[in-house]
Amino acid sequence: MLMTVIARQGSSPGKTGFKMAVAADGSFTGSIGGGVMEYKLVEKSKKMLSEEGDIKPFILLQDHDPEATTNRSGMICSGGQTIAFIPLTDHNLSVVAVILKSIQEQEKGVFELSEKGLFFFPDKILSQHIITEIVAEGHWKYQEQTGMPNSLYIFGGGHVGLALSRLFSNMDFQIYVFDNRSELNTLEENHFAHSKQIVDYNKVRNLVSEGHNIYVVVMTFAHKSDEQVLKQMLDKNIRYLGMMGSEMKVNTIFEHLRHDGFTQQVLDKVYAPIGLPINSENPTEIAISIAAQIIAVKNSEAKNKRPKTK
Repeated sequence: MLMTVIARQGSSPGKTGFKMAVAADGSFTGSIGGGVMEYKLVEKSKKMLSEEGDIKPFILLQDHDPEATTNRSGMICSGGQTIAFIPLTDHNLSVVAVILKSIQEQEKGVFELSEKGLFFFPDKILSQHIITEIVAEGHWKYQEQTGMPNSLYIFGGGHVGLALSRLFSNMDFQIYVFDNRSELNTLEENHFAHSKQIVDYNKVRNLVSEGHNIYVVVMTFAHKSDEQVLKQMLDKNIRYLGMMGSEMKVNTIFEHLRHDGFTQQVLDKVYAPIGLPINSENPTEIAISIAAQIIAVKNSEAKNKRPKTK
């Protein structure tokens, strides 16, 4: 049985996209949020798998309010989550194999669950990573993008770029590092990035992809090159754009960009000065503050709303 959190309300521990698979022999992998709720639903899945007859896909609301009169999960964290139950049989093997191939080889496609079962649509691209539509208990659909891993583009291969690459290498991000300095020791020491390039900062626009999975950090050696890179990123459709620097540096660069015709609305999408205000004083601490801010943006379910990171 494949259990997937397809919707979430409030402070539910099971976030949209969490998955858990339970086998007929009682073994399982993954998580839908943990606690007594997860234990109860694992047992429910095991019981259903042990019974004879076909199991149809269905959804189940779990309310985390201890005062709830129906669908009470047994947890007390408030909020709630809707879980889709999809029975997986030999009939699904070919679809599962295609999904795994898409993920492993980064081939774009959409993984879909509905009251009709499990499906995969190759080459399809969603407007955001996950889309859920629940019309009624027997009419619902969950879609998730595959083959498009989160990608971090770092402009500046110095000490902070190295520390940031190290952090994100543990978070399943594809990491791309660019610098205009050859024989830079911190760039040579960076064994965490998937790609490293020496570039002309005046010609970097086409090096960065677009999409809800794209995160860009600007931290070059000089304010002039920061401005050169930032200018080429401002009109790109990306999830996160941040620039390192002091308030004075940021204000100066923004003033130049306003003079060049960029509106304040466009500049407001830039996280600058970059990172959370934790009084960072060394490359590792600065990288942690940046990583925390990017994670906050990544995990924000309101894709068009800037999360509170200050």
